Amino acid sequence: MPIIARFYGILIKMYFKEHGKPHFHALYGEFNAVFDIETMEVLEGDLPRRAEQLVREWGQSYQTELREMWKKQQFKQLPGLE
Repeated sequence: MPIIARFYGILIKMYFKEHGKPHFHALYGEFNAVFDIETMEVLEGDLPRRAEQLVREWGQSYQTELREMWKKQQFKQLPGLE
């Protein structure tokens, strides 16, 4: 599973073989959550509140790139949060 971004100990990954709503995975320690690319809502799993806020902020900043990656099924590394 390609790592798209890393920031503050959070890994953002995307599985290109998955179906359903366009989404990405966020891993933080033992926590794992799946985020909808369109709404940035958690579809399943959970993260600590602050980590979830950071992932949403990051996802909103790179939403266009995430949509394109999902559509084209092509890996692209994105920057983390500054």
